[in-house]
Amino acid sequence: MRLKKPPAPRTSLSRTLVERLAKSLFFLCSVIVILVTLLITLFLFREGLPALLHVPIWDIFAGTIWQPPAEVPKFGVLPLMVGSAVITFTSLMFATPLGLAVALYLAEFSRSLEREVLKPLVELLAAVPSVVFGFFALVVVSGWIHGLFGVGTRLNALNGAVVLSLMVLPTIASISEDALNSVPRDLKEAAYALGSTRLQVLRGVVLPYARRGIAVAVLLGFGRAIGETMAVLMATGNAAVMSLSLLTSMETMTAAIAIEMGEVVFGSLHYQMLFFLGILLFLISSAVNILADHIITRGRVA
Repeated sequence: MRLKKPPAPRTSLSRTLVERLAKSLFFLCSVIVILVTLLITLFLFREGLPALLHVPIWDIFAGTIWQPPAEVPKFGVLPLMVGSAVITFTSLMFATPLGLAVALYLAEFSRSLEREVLKPLVELLAAVPSVVFGFFALVVVSGWIHGLFGVGTRLNALNGAVVLSLMVLPTIASISEDALNSVPRDLKEAAYALGSTRLQVLRGVVLPYARRGIAVAVLLGFGRAIGETMAVLMATGNAAVMSLSLLTSMETMTAAIAIEMGEVVFGSLHYQMLFFLGILLFLISSAVNILADHIITRGRVA
């Protein structure tokens, strides 16, 4: 006589049903995110690419004058690209060493109580609205720069770079700390057992092992900086001029879009060129994210 198999417990059936529902919900959310991203991309390219039918691509990228409202409009984006590059890279020059120093202290030197207090304070900078940073640059940082260098204009590239470095700092510090904490404890203990000092362990073991994570932190900080709008708009003076001096006013691509989009005629060439600037920003951000993902994936394989 065969024994009947006992029925499965209700708890396991309900748990399986919940897991399937959760899996389906997560899949649906992923599909929605992908579709929204694709729709935004298609809309961006649909509105921006027609500008190439009216303005030669050489005049766009080699032109040094951005004057859309002029009697003969000029759409050279080179001053805007130079302004974005100068302000972004200068902010990274300030934020990267400071963020890495903060990450090293939190990961290697701080006590547990200090870490519990300092880390939330550093990450709290990411929660401050960009317009608050803009006011800080407009009122405080500009005065400091004017007092130090005696420049005629208080709103300049250095002002924007300083405040932008404060906005990028939490990203670089947080991700770098995670990379430093991922270093196996056995490697550090082996180095100490061989007679290495703490500085030698940091320089010869910790930093080389975490270099990929630190590189990703800097790349993500770059992506955060290149796309910032409000703080840079309020701090840099918004003058579309070709200059590499940090003490002159500059304009970024994001600031140009924010300033001019509200007054542009819908469907005009100026309108299309602003969307073309958006395409450039989209491609730059995508390239940075792809590079960061490649570094992470290569590090896992290695």
